[in-house]
Amino acid sequence: MSNPPVFNATRRLVLAGTIAAAAPAWAQAPAFQPKRPVRVVVPFPAGGATDLTARLIAAKLMDMWGQPVAVDNRPGASGMIGAQEVLRAPADGHTIMVSITTHIQNPSLFAKMPYEPMRDFAAVSQSVLSYLALAVRPDFPANTLAEFVAHVKAKPGAYTFGSFGAASSSHIVGESFGRQIGAEVIHVAYKGSAPMLADLLGGQVPLGWADVSTAIPHIRAGKLKALAVSGSKRTPMLPDVPTLGESGYPGYEPLGWAGVFVHGATPKPMVEAIARDVIRATRHPDNLAKFAEQTLVPVASTPDEFTRQLREDAETWAKMIKAAGISPQ
Repeated sequence: MSNPPVFNATRRLVLAGTIAAAAPAWAQAPAFQPKRPVRVVVPFPAGGATDLTARLIAAKLMDMWGQPVAVDNRPGASGMIGAQEVLRAPADGHTIMVSITTHIQNPSLFAKMPYEPMRDFAAVSQSVLSYLALAVRPDFPANTLAEFVAHVKAKPGAYTFGSFGAASSSHIVGESFGRQIGAEVIHVAYKGSAPMLADLLGGQVPLGWADVSTAIPHIRAGKLKALAVSGSKRTPMLPDVPTLGESGYPGYEPLGWAGVFVHGATPKPMVEAIARDVIRATRHPDNLAKFAEQTLVPVASTPDEFTRQLREDAETWAKMIKAAGISPQ
């Protein structure tokens, strides 16, 4: 049995626990004072963890800025439709994007892209980390990960798994895990967590790699079973569900995240000013409580910290994608 590349999230989890430190440029940035309503583009459907994160942050930014801050969901094309919407807008801070790991995975998954993520976008702040769960319907004939592995290996090609998008973390982890256990499970991509969960609950797809934050109400209600979660430790929100590592499949750390971006041509002082307010919004006690309820780990990094993390993630995911046998489209 081969092992996938290990996701190294330790540094970010340490960062998440020490978010009080700030770079001098960030701390001294002039205030951002929007002159008109601000749009927060989410390149995924409403109802998922990214959408939730965006709405929590947008509500606090509206309080700070005294201007409407509206979330605009623009799903499709692995986040590229929403990203292009941001690039068509002026680089003046009035159009913000909240995106996920997919943003820097796409160059390894698509042969041609309409933009270059690291060049054409400015990183503002990594907001939260998220965890994945292998979720199945209650009538699925397995109650443990070992039973699941034995069952799907005995029926090659008989099962499909849902992800919250082609090129998403759930797609890549699902493909990698299938290879690791030597099972043929066919991928079905959805345009976000909400539609994937709807089909999983409805029986159109028998299993899925889901954001714990969006799946947990259904798990608690008994409408889904979680067989394992990503991460080095069990999530306190699902204390009875083992990690993939303790179930015998190491290497799946919580590299999923949601973060804030602006147009790459936005002046750096403006990026730093927006970052200061986004960090304050992320750290707000109301939002910290709501993130905890949804099993999201707050990070609230500075622009420089987020940029460094993006470079590391791009390299890590490129290796993971190659190991999973996913070819560029």
